[in-house]
Amino acid sequence: MEKNNWMRTLHSTVSIFALMALLLTLLFVFILPRPAYAALPNKTLLYCSEASPRSFDPSQAGASVEYTAGAFTVHNRLVEFDRDVMKIGPGLATHWEISPDGLRYTFYLRRAVKFHTTSFFKPTRDFNADDVLFTFGRMHDPQHPFRKAYPVPFPYFTNLGLDKEIVEIKKLDDYTVRFTLKSVNAPFLMNLGLGFASILSAEYGEKLLKMGKAADINQRPVGTGPFIFNDYTKDVSIRFDGNPNYWKPEDVQVSKLVFLITPDPALRLQKLKKKECHVINHPNLDDLDAIKSEPNLKLFSRPALILHYLAYNMSHKPFDDIRVRQALDMAINKESINQIAFRGTGKVAEIPIPSVFWRQDGPHANRSYNLQEAKKLLAQAGYPNGLKLSLWVNPLHKSTEVAAEMIQADWRKMGVEASIRLYEWGEYLRRARAGEHDVALTSWTGSPDLDDWLGVLLTCGERNNNNYAQWCNPSFDGYIQKARETINPTEREIFYKEALQIFIREQPFTPLTHVAVYQATRKEVTNFKVNYLTAVLFTGVGLE
Repeated sequence: MEKNNWMRTLHSTVSIFALMALLLTLLFVFILPRPAYAALPNKTLLYCSEASPRSFDPSQAGASVEYTAGAFTVHNRLVEFDRDVMKIGPGLATHWEISPDGLRYTFYLRRAVKFHTTSFFKPTRDFNADDVLFTFGRMHDPQHPFRKAYPVPFPYFTNLGLDKEIVEIKKLDDYTVRFTLKSVNAPFLMNLGLGFASILSAEYGEKLLKMGKAADINQRPVGTGPFIFNDYTKDVSIRFDGNPNYWKPEDVQVSKLVFLITPDPALRLQKLKKKECHVINHPNLDDLDAIKSEPNLKLFSRPALILHYLAYNMSHKPFDDIRVRQALDMAINKESINQIAFRGTGKVAEIPIPSVFWRQDGPHANRSYNLQEAKKLLAQAGYPNGLKLSLWVNPLHKSTEVAAEMIQADWRKMGVEASIRLYEWGEYLRRARAGEHDVALTSWTGSPDLDDWLGVLLTCGERNNNNYAQWCNPSFDGYIQKARETINPTEREIFYKEALQIFIREQPFTPLTHVAVYQATRKEVTNFKVNYLTAVLFTGVGLE
C-alpha cells in the first residue's frame, strides 16, 4: 500500500512537471515574441547604391546593380567563386563529378539548407534537387509551366548556348542532380557560379503559379542566401534582413542591410562621410585622394577589370561601313581620355579582354590616334564633310560623362557632330538593348573565362542584349563555340586568338580603357573586400 501511494505521488509530480513544461513551450511558441535575429549582431549596414535594379530575378539580370541587389545578396549557386581568388568552390553543391568524356556533371547537394521565410512565403521544406530542376528547367524548357506563365528572356543562359548545350537535367535522388551536355563545354562549371545560375525555390514558384502571380518572382525574391528580401521602394531603398538560418553563419554579421539608392557619386561620398552610408560603389575618380586622406574612411580597389568601350550600332547606317567605324576609332585620343577622364587609373585598351586575363603576345589592334587618316577613311566612306550621330552614355560612372565630352571634341575635329544623350540607368539599358542608339559608351566586367569577354559581348545571340553593336559574324561565333568545346587551355586560346583577329578586323566596338574597380567604406566596416565579379558582396561584412 505504501509503495502504491509513493507511485501515485510520483506519477502526479511527473504529470505536473510535464504540464508545466507544455505550458512553458506553448508560452514561448505562441505568446512570447521570439527574437528572430537573436544570433545575429544587432547592427544595420547601409550601402549607397548607384541605381535602382530593373530586376530581382537573377536569370533576367544583366548589370552589376541587379547582381548586387538580387543574385549575390539573396541567393546562392551550386558552385561559388572565392572572394579572394577567381576560383570556384562548393556552394549549394558540396562536391561534383565530371564524367571522363566531359559530358555529364553530377552534383551532390548540401543538406539542411533553408529557403527564406518572409511575409509573403513560408517554406515547408529544405532546399533539394527539385529546386535545381526548377531553376534550370525554367530557362531550358520553352514548355516549362512557369516559363509559359511568365514568358521572359534569359539572356545570359541563352547567349552561353546553354539552351542548346544542355541535353538533360535529371534528378537522381533528392540530393543528387545530373546535367548532361551535348558536347564538351569548358566554361560550364565556372558559368554555374555566375549570377544567372542562382538557385530559386520550386515551392515558391508553385505558389506563385497557383496565385496567378508568376511575375512576382522578379519583384519579391526568395533564396537561400545570406540576406532576406524585405521591401523595395523604387529609386529610394531596398531593405533586407540578415538570414538567421544561413548555412554559413559566419557570413552574416549584421541583422539588417539597407540599400539607399543614390545615383550621384558626390552625394554618395557625402553620405559616407556623414555616417549615412557605410559602403559606396564607384566614387568619383577625382575624390580618390580625398578618401585616402580621410581618417574615418577606407578605399578599396582591384586592378583594371572594368572595360569601358564605344559600341557602334551596325543596324544603323552608316555604322555598317567598316571605314566609318575605323575612322571614329582612329580619331579618339585614348591615352588622353585615360589620363584625364579616368585619372590614369587604368590602361589603354586595344582588345576587350583585360591584360590580367590575357597573354601579352596575343592579338592586339595596332590602330593608334591618327586624325588625318581618320578623315581620309570618312571621306572614302562618302562623308567628306562629316556626319551627325547620337552618343549614349552609361550614367553609372561619372568619369564616362567626361570621356564622352572628350570623344565629342575629338570627333568634331573631323566634322562629326555627336549629340550626347544621358538617360536613367534602367531606361538606358532598355533602349540601348532595343538598338535605339547610334553609338553607346558603356562598360563591362566579366569573369576570368575569356568566353565572358567575347561570347557575352559579341556573339549573334547577344544582339538586343549585351551586344550593343548589334554585330553578328558567324565565323566569330564559330570560333567561340569551338573554344567552349575545348578543355585544353592552350588549344582554347588558339580559337580565342582567331576570334580576336576577326574582332580587330571588323571593329564592332572601340575598347577605350581597362580601369580599376574602386569602392569605399567607413573605417568601422569589417571584412569588406572588392569582388572580382560585378556585384558588391556583403557576405561576412560587419560593423565594429
